[in-house]
Amino acid sequence: MNHIIERLAGSIREFKKDSLITPFFIALEVIMEIIIPLVLAILIDDGINGGNMDMILRLGLILIIFAILSLIFGILAGKFAASASAGFARNLRHDMFHNVQNFSFANIDKFSTSSIVTRLTTDVTNIQNAYQMIIRVAIRCPLMLILSYLMVVGINAQLSIIFLFLIPILAVGMYVVIIKVQPLFEKVFKTFDRLNKIVQENLRGIRVVKSYVRDEHEVDKFKDVSKDIYKYFSGAEKLLAFVSPMMQFVVYLAILLISWFGAQFIVAETLTTGQLVSLFAYTMQILMSLMMLAMVFVMIAMSRASAKRIVELLDEQSDLHNPDNPVFTVRNGDISFSNVDFSYSADTDRKCLQKINLEIKSGETIGILGGTGSSKTTLIQLIPRLYDATGGTVRVGGIDVREYDLTALRNQVAVVLQKNVLFSGTIKENLRWGNPDATDEELVRVCKLACADDFIRNFPDKYDTMIEQGGSNISGGQKQRLCIARALLKKPKILILDDSTSAVDTKTDARIRKALREEIPDTTKLIIAQRYSSVEDADKIIIMESGHINAVGTHAELMAANPIYREVYSSQTLGGEE
Repeated sequence: MNHIIERLAGSIREFKKDSLITPFFIALEVIMEIIIPLVLAILIDDGINGGNMDMILRLGLILIIFAILSLIFGILAGKFAASASAGFARNLRHDMFHNVQNFSFANIDKFSTSSIVTRLTTDVTNIQNAYQMIIRVAIRCPLMLILSYLMVVGINAQLSIIFLFLIPILAVGMYVVIIKVQPLFEKVFKTFDRLNKIVQENLRGIRVVKSYVRDEHEVDKFKDVSKDIYKYFSGAEKLLAFVSPMMQFVVYLAILLISWFGAQFIVAETLTTGQLVSLFAYTMQILMSLMMLAMVFVMIAMSRASAKRIVELLDEQSDLHNPDNPVFTVRNGDISFSNVDFSYSADTDRKCLQKINLEIKSGETIGILGGTGSSKTTLIQLIPRLYDATGGTVRVGGIDVREYDLTALRNQVAVVLQKNVLFSGTIKENLRWGNPDATDEELVRVCKLACADDFIRNFPDKYDTMIEQGGSNISGGQKQRLCIARALLKKPKILILDDSTSAVDTKTDARIRKALREEIPDTTKLIIAQRYSSVEDADKIIIMESGHINAVGTHAELMAANPIYREVYSSQTLGGEE
């Protein structure tokens, strides 16, 4: 738990001042509220009972001043507490998001997208609320409790014994409730992860849901998870429901006991009416402080599970690191695989790639063919270090990729992945991911190379056309061409197209390949494809099979000697004619 507190405290930073000022104003507010019943007792005993109008006016004015000061101090405490908690939450989100940006694909695989989103939103909000309560209520309540009790002891030590019996009863009850509530909140937040996952999948795949008429199935999935959240939350709320009646029981019991014994002390003239009134005020302050402390403990119980999940994300370290003295210059587009093995899991017996040996010269165009699950994508992901090889060495420009600065390496390796991603914003803004300083002329040039300029100019706003979230307002082929143009804008030494023309027609595919061949001859081009026509004119074609390289050669060489390639060719030509 100490580690969790230290880790979270590191995100307070520039809001430490606000966090420290808040308790100061809280203390001043409490002092004002402690003094008011004492002044009220004097006003009743010496002013009202004594018929002293001057004293009534004077003490009444003092009471008003103390009440106004208490209000001012409370407002200032609330202002600084809000600033501190909101700033803390902002820094916490920043630290979490910044750490996620450094994750490798392996780290991201460990945390689901929905879980990361929940931690950045719901969990941080819980911590923000808990922090505000800690620097306000958790300071105010113990201080109010102690000072009020001391005032009760000063007024009548015998009556103060009542609280020594009642407070432990309340404390034990609260402890039992919190112990039982904690596991339920941990289950709630894990279930929130599942809920977010279902919602995200449904919204991303809404067209598939509609086309397969699976609306009811998706609704049932959502209902099942919502039912679990309801079950855990209602279970926690049922336990917390005991807090209020328990508090009321203790409050009323305290008032009854003080009234009973206080009346006897007044008859015996060992207690005045004003003192009894102030005792009632201090009693309410003591018991309200206990009630608020109970709420703090409940909030801490809720936030403890959130804190643990946040720290898990903050503590996660990328398994990809820059070396001590990284190389910042990628000399050329040479690529070399030497006895490369790779496994996504810790189980080295379940290898996706085994004994990969491959030499690619700078400027060559390499085609990669293979069936589903043959690890084509895995192979190319090792080049920009999206993953690290489990065994063997991957070299770019003659240097092990693990010796490069990650940013420098990835700036020279442009990858257009299978899942094309565009972000909310204009076409220009999306293209400039490849080069933030690119001119409009450069944008047009790469779009012409990617055969995207024609359809862009058909939009009313042309290059200023807004792309909706995920590129939902353009076709798959248009999205692919924009992603290719974005990659070309990087002017990379290595360009990887992972089945990136699958949604365009063969004529457009041929035009793109011709433009790449003529316009960037010095860039190494790796093209993963399902159509043989997409790699037919490549310098070399690699045939992948079950994580191995089955064969390497030109179109003619593979047609003559490789049955897998001949089968692909036949199925896409003769089968098409039939």
